[in-house]
Amino acid sequence: MADSRDVLSRPAPGPDRTVAYGEHPDHVVDLWFPQGDGPFPVAVVIHGGFWRAAYDRVHTRPMCVALREAGYLVCAPEYRRTGQPGGGWPGTFDDVAAGLEALPELLGPRADLSRVGLIGHSAGGHLALWAASRVPVKGVVSLAGVCDLELASRLRLDDDAVGALLGGTPRSVPDRYEVADPMRLTPTEVPTVLLHGDADGLVPIEASRNYAAQAGPRCDLRELPGTDHFAVIDPLSPAWPEVLRALADVT
Repeated sequence: MADSRDVLSRPAPGPDRTVAYGEHPDHVVDLWFPQGDGPFPVAVVIHGGFWRAAYDRVHTRPMCVALREAGYLVCAPEYRRTGQPGGGWPGTFDDVAAGLEALPELLGPRADLSRVGLIGHSAGGHLALWAASRVPVKGVVSLAGVCDLELASRLRLDDDAVGALLGGTPRSVPDRYEVADPMRLTPTEVPTVLLHGDADGLVPIEASRNYAAQAGPRCDLRELPGTDHFAVIDPLSPAWPEVLRALADVT
């Protein structure tokens, strides 16, 4: 089934500010501020793209602008990805953790740091679930997330993207899967919503079903009939109200 990719190249306003959390060119966070003094709940948008360098945070701008319009202070961190120096294991994970740890000093007084929600798409859903086990956040929304790395490895999703990320299979580098796979980090300790379309042709809905089955009572899987992989990051799609509802539920 074809995926609607229009949102990936749709023009949208850039961030109000871009700030650095480290020395590498990709150690930056884009920020969008709602009007007013706040404090505002924070939506941390972690982009997907199967962790590959070909995809960066720019394609989430329509989503970030829509979240700002919904009243969130939005931040979109960049991180090193596979196919570029320092990307993959462990650089990608180190960057995501460092960016999130720096948020209190980067966001300023308009941010309500007691209401930080991670919202990640695809590979970003994986990173959001992983990060929630390491940094304090109010909750997580995974959008069509790669929630099960062992499944992704077995299916060789996107030409074995998870193998490129971790440098091997669960059999060849088991220690890496042990700390990187959200399935190994259950039960989740924070409110978590998984949104996944049953028409997703890139990340099978079984990834979210598998995670939900062992994540415990704080995890809620919401399956979206007829929804493909990119609809969940498209503010013009019928799925968008479900995204807003999920984020409100965890923040």
